[in-house]
Amino acid sequence: MMKVKFTLTMDDVIVEDQHLDNIILGWEEELNQDQVLELSQKWITSKNFLTSRMIGLSHVGESSLTIEPVD
Repeated sequence: MMKVKFTLTMDDVIVEDQHLDNIILGWEEELNQDQVLELSQKWITSKNFLTSRMIGLSHVGESSLTIEPVD
């Protein structure tokens, strides 16, 4: 297991019919290498990765997910 920091940046977002220019979320988790790879793969291959998981989120213009190990 390793501690990993996630930073999710979303631009041009609509949440519950309210437009937001930018949202940045950050969190840390303990994951093993396979779990990190699986999450990265889902992020890359799923077109609705965010809108299918976040209640009220109906639109994301652009987004990025940064995954980095924590010392």
